[in-house]
Amino acid sequence: MKILRTRAASISRQGLCAALLVAGLTTAAVGASPPHHAGQGGDPSPGTDNPQSRPHGTPNLTLPDLVPRPGASGKPDPNAGRGDTPDGATGIPETALAAYKNAEKLAQQRYPGCHIPWQLIAGIGKVESEHAAAYGLRSDGYTDKRILGPRLTGGQFAVIKDTDGGRWDGDKEYDRAVGPTQFIPSTWEGYGEDGNGDGVKDPNNIFDAAAGTARYLCAGGKDLNNPGDLDRAILSYNQSREYVNAVLAWMRTYKSGNVSAVPDPAPSRTGGGSSGSTPSPSRPSGSTGGQGTKPTKPGNSGSTGKPSTPPAPKPSEPSKPNKPNKPGGGGGDTGTTKPTPPAPAPVTRLDRVGEEKIEAITGEAFKQRLQVRALDRDGKPAVDGTVVRFEVIGLDTGARFPDGKRIATVRTDKDGRATAPELLAGDKPGTFTLRATIEGKDGGKVDPVDYAATVKAAPAPRADTLKRTDAADALKAAPKSAFTQKIQIKALGKDKPVSDTAITATVLDADGKTPAKAGPYFKGTNGLPARTLTLPKTDKEGLVTLPELFTDAQAGTFVLRLTTADGTTLTLELTVAAPAAPTAPATPTPSPQPTT
Repeated sequence: MKILRTRAASISRQGLCAALLVAGLTTAAVGASPPHHAGQGGDPSPGTDNPQSRPHGTPNLTLPDLVPRPGASGKPDPNAGRGDTPDGATGIPETALAAYKNAEKLAQQRYPGCHIPWQLIAGIGKVESEHAAAYGLRSDGYTDKRILGPRLTGGQFAVIKDTDGGRWDGDKEYDRAVGPTQFIPSTWEGYGEDGNGDGVKDPNNIFDAAAGTARYLCAGGKDLNNPGDLDRAILSYNQSREYVNAVLAWMRTYKSGNVSAVPDPAPSRTGGGSSGSTPSPSRPSGSTGGQGTKPTKPGNSGSTGKPSTPPAPKPSEPSKPNKPNKPGGGGGDTGTTKPTPPAPAPVTRLDRVGEEKIEAITGEAFKQRLQVRALDRDGKPAVDGTVVRFEVIGLDTGARFPDGKRIATVRTDKDGRATAPELLAGDKPGTFTLRATIEGKDGGKVDPVDYAATVKAAPAPRADTLKRTDAADALKAAPKSAFTQKIQIKALGKDKPVSDTAITATVLDADGKTPAKAGPYFKGTNGLPARTLTLPKTDKEGLVTLPELFTDAQAGTFVLRLTTADGTTLTLELTVAAPAAPTAPATPTPSPQPTT
């Protein structure tokens, strides 16, 4: 409702001409489109389920004035970016304009069949953040204040749970749109670009954000000269017809030449996100927020709005010289000032040391000790003692470091190496990501290093021993009867009970090799004699009791062999013999009779 009220008020202020323009643009956008080839872009087309197209903020849907307003200066409105600017100002900050044109140039090289104009990217930037004008946009493309949308917890916005571990938006529970073109973190992961050639893809930098916007809009081989493709591309950014109309209106306005380059503005205290949220100058761990670079003074760039490549960041100030040595110092001191060596260059990249994929068994530790190197722009080890953060990413994993935590911080050595503590796999099979990032002011500008970790279930215990629980009693029976002893077997693995072990019992002749054709037998399921039988699996104590073992008329010695599927064997001797006949008592010898 807020969007509709904003648009209605805008049309009433701007008059019938603006309404006619919207109608014409909408008709053109949804018209019939000729076929195109999907292979022109290198990325898959964003699906309808892509979170970028879902409500993720309150874009400024104010339309441009078709007739210049009296007294309009073209300078950015101090309320720019709040989503309620009543003005249709067409000025674009110099750095933003350079970023849009640079993105068009990169797209011409990488997606030549897309034909994306810089004015379309500028339309997105205008509607999403007012070209980052109210956040202290600097010549290096960063802003003094972060541009964050609202927490996407539902209500008037989509529900999008955290997808980046809070790296870009500082929120580890829910996502927020970030940067001048308001990318959802997961969308940036798939479509982010390095627009200024510094080796980093950062949605908070307007050069990167503009290049990423071009890549996203061109994805799936779209030809934006095709009205249908153009319409689908903008809808994939925000599934709203009012949004499409506003972006197209600004694109056409910029194409008409009704645009002026204005100096990059000074930071504004009134600026907000495209969501209407108040930006915070603080920066959470893992996000950039444009911190770590001094702001450029307004108007000092001298730019005319025509550069096609981003201006170079301001170099760091030289170190202050040491005080002169006192007279009489040794070593041939001349009393001249000696400058201190330059400080080590900051980290610009992390390199993985070792394999990307690691594996472990539940209950054990990963054999690999994960290691990364922190390097500067020249590929040399960065500042000794740089803090590297190793973090287990994934809600369902039980993996932890020895202190029971999911995060460990390690300082680099003189070679730029940081080695993570031993990682314990936990007791839950599955996959997760172990991410290494740089902490501190340079952290958000350095791409993380991810390891793909897999925890496999431990193999089932294997029985290496079978034993009879009452081995003292010999197994004997008479013909045509049954063995009276209870035969119970226990399966052990490394002296511990092994459950779920299948055992096969076989009656053999006395040689222990030949299957018996007569002698002891079990009763099969059909009630007939069976001399080979698969027993029930052992219980949790590793025990199984054999069914009753019968005998036929055949007497003799037999062997009962018990074997597991893995080949563990136990043999028991069976004796079938008629009981010995009882011995008759001896006849007593009569005593001699006395003689008379």
